[in-house]
Amino acid sequence: MRLTEFWARMDHHLGPAYARTWAETQVVQELGGRTVVEALADGEHAKTVWRAVWAHLQLPPSER
Repeated sequence: MRLTEFWARMDHHLGPAYARTWAETQVVQELGGRTVVEALADGEHAKTVWRAVWAHLQLPPSER
């Protein structure tokens, strides 16, 4: 998954005005207690981060 697809999914589920703020401030335990932005900056693959976000937000299986 490319970062552009990752951010498109984030915008779709959280709204374009809120997705970046959420990614910068929400600590996700599935990412080792890091935020989305921290995990991506640490080199985590976008697909791995998306799966953690998907689980954290309890999105339906079709959105995985």
